[in-house]
Amino acid sequence: MSEEIPVTPLLAPFGGTPPIIENESAFESALEQLAHGTGPFAVDAERASGFRYSARAYLIQVKRTNGGLHLIDPIAFGCGHPLFIALDELFNTDEVILHASTQDLPCLRELGINPQLLFDTELGARIAGLPRVGLGPLLESLMGVSLAKEHSAADWSVRPLPTEWLTYAALDVELLVELRDKVEELLVDAKKDSWAKEEFASILSAPPSPPRVDPWRRTSGMHKIKRRDQLAIIRELWVTRDEIAKSQDIAGGKLLNDSAIVEIALNPVATKKEFEKVLRPLGLRARWLENLDAWLDAVTRAVALEEKEWPILRTHSDSLPPIKLWRDKFPEKYAPLSHARARIELIAQENNIPVENLITPELVRRICWAPPPPSTEESSPELIMGHLLSLGARQWQVDLVGEAIAAALLEKQALPMPEPVLETTSEQP
Repeated sequence: MSEEIPVTPLLAPFGGTPPIIENESAFESALEQLAHGTGPFAVDAERASGFRYSARAYLIQVKRTNGGLHLIDPIAFGCGHPLFIALDELFNTDEVILHASTQDLPCLRELGINPQLLFDTELGARIAGLPRVGLGPLLESLMGVSLAKEHSAADWSVRPLPTEWLTYAALDVELLVELRDKVEELLVDAKKDSWAKEEFASILSAPPSPPRVDPWRRTSGMHKIKRRDQLAIIRELWVTRDEIAKSQDIAGGKLLNDSAIVEIALNPVATKKEFEKVLRPLGLRARWLENLDAWLDAVTRAVALEEKEWPILRTHSDSLPPIKLWRDKFPEKYAPLSHARARIELIAQENNIPVENLITPELVRRICWAPPPPSTEESSPELIMGHLLSLGARQWQVDLVGEAIAAALLEKQALPMPEPVLETTSEQP
């Protein structure tokens, strides 16, 4: 058993917390310093999730060896500003390091920053087989330092940003270059560095997610809704809330949360008194009353709809049935799935990698549900491997699990397994 590294709290950047960059001259100076640095760029972004409607960045942190540490206020410049374009060009002279890159890439791209070469320390650590891959745990286990997380859920849209918040944000990139090197060393030692590179490239090349159809159907608590007229109220309230939230750039849940929307759908209200009575058990909030007229109007519109205008209870979707139903209703599909899961689990253990990183569970379900038809030109394993690639699997994943899945698809009897639990699909939060 390896000896644990003593942990030392990291309370401030070694060079101190830099002032926030809010004007063009300071931004230009930062670009010049970064250009004189060497090696990859450590980058992070702070958003105001839960406070604002948008997912825009409210702070950008950048550090480069011998290039300084810089905190940029993107709100002072706006999306597509020439200086962000210049920063993007500079980034693309080397590698960009992000931790959990899929969270930050959308808001960076909104500004005009599109990395071409990526190293994701969180994903790299997963592939390396580390048990805890948050930034704090990684810094503790690999570098012996701890970070305070008291501002992780702060409203980064406030101005001016407190100095202690800026210090917290700066620490997220203070040791990111060194952490990247530690993670890469683990990947190289485990002969997984090529896997990681393929994953990083896949993240950068992935197309943006298409807009959701009927996003109001994702309202939390929808399982309580059993009638189409109730669905109509959900839809009208959700759409109304979304319009107000977008216009005011406020998180919708702060205007009226999902629990309140569902409760009103179950108990339609027409007056302020009824509104307060229905929602009081949930902990009635003053802010819900700020748009009371809008909520009552939405309910009135929904109630006035004719039956033919009510939403249908279930929409057509390409999402698969819950696994809970496969064993009893679709045994011919459940049998190969049970074998595929067992074989993939074994391969994951042999390679010390989480199953979900070895191969996306959704891809396994899809190929078991609808395997490609037999071909006279290709053998079964080759056919399955090609189909996995077409579904979005990476080559290294297919090399590891392709033959196992192909063999599982030939199975007719399910493995004896515990009663399956309801799984989250790609269509669910």
